[in-house]
Amino acid sequence: MRSIIEELWYGNICPNSDSTQERKETSELMKYIADHYQSLISEATDKQKAILEKFADCQSELTSINERDIFVYAFKLGARIALEIMNTDNILKY
Repeated sequence: MRSIIEELWYGNICPNSDSTQERKETSELMKYIADHYQSLISEATDKQKAILEKFADCQSELTSINERDIFVYAFKLGARIALEIMNTDNILKY
C-alpha cells in the first residue's frame, strides 16, 4: 500500500474534485444561478453579453484562487495539528 503522499503524487487523491461533491443545496443553487444567467444572456446586447462573460470568467477565477488558498491554509493547519500531536509531552493516558 502506498503512503498518502504517494497517492497524492500519483493523482489518486484529488482534493479539489472531492470538495465539490454534489449536495442538494449546491445543486439547487447552481440551477438557480444558471437559470438567471440564461435570462440575462437572452435579453442582453452583444456588448452586454461580452461584459457578462468577462464578469463570469473573473468570478470563476476568483473562486478558484479562493478555494486554492483555503485548501493550502487547511492543509498547513492540519499538518501543524499533526506535528503538535506527535510532539506533545503531555500525552493523555487512559
